[in-house]
Amino acid sequence: MKELDRHEAFELASPYPYTLAVTLDKRDRPNIIGLSWWMFTSWSPLMIAISVGHERYSHECLEHHKEFVLCFPSEGQEKDAWLCGTKSGKKTDKFQETGFKPVHSKLVRPPLIDGVTVAYECRIVNQVETGDHTLYIAEVVAIHGNPEKINHLYSIHYTKLVSIGSKGDIRFDLKYQH
Repeated sequence: MKELDRHEAFELASPYPYTLAVTLDKRDRPNIIGLSWWMFTSWSPLMIAISVGHERYSHECLEHHKEFVLCFPSEGQEKDAWLCGTKSGKKTDKFQETGFKPVHSKLVRPPLIDGVTVAYECRIVNQVETGDHTLYIAEVVAIHGNPEKINHLYSIHYTKLVSIGSKGDIRFDLKYQH
């Protein structure tokens, strides 16, 4: 083994599941952030954590409204999903800028994104400062999904997206990359 810099390590450890967190800003306008830093933290109750940089507009949104919907975009949504991870929502309405359609959530205020593989409605119960990010820990209060959309997106070293299905099928020929 050899010592690696962080970029080499991130590339070797790829792919990472690519998700979209839908938040609300202080005007109750939905915002979408693309992120790969998420994880389950508890089975009972079911909890998820996401890590969001302090300088991100979504951080400001999460500080205002302590709810989000974590969505797993499906194959075919890669271009719009990537835009959500590379453009700030401060001046851009990402639902208008993309082909994403908002769908009313069952128990939280931020909307779901139509056509995603899975969506977890989450309420933040705790947060931890971790250097330049905040780890938001949330209880999952409702779950939605599209069983026919089994292929969802993964990030390779935060430079391109690939599609991997829950049944193990892999597609590397997605056209969108950074």
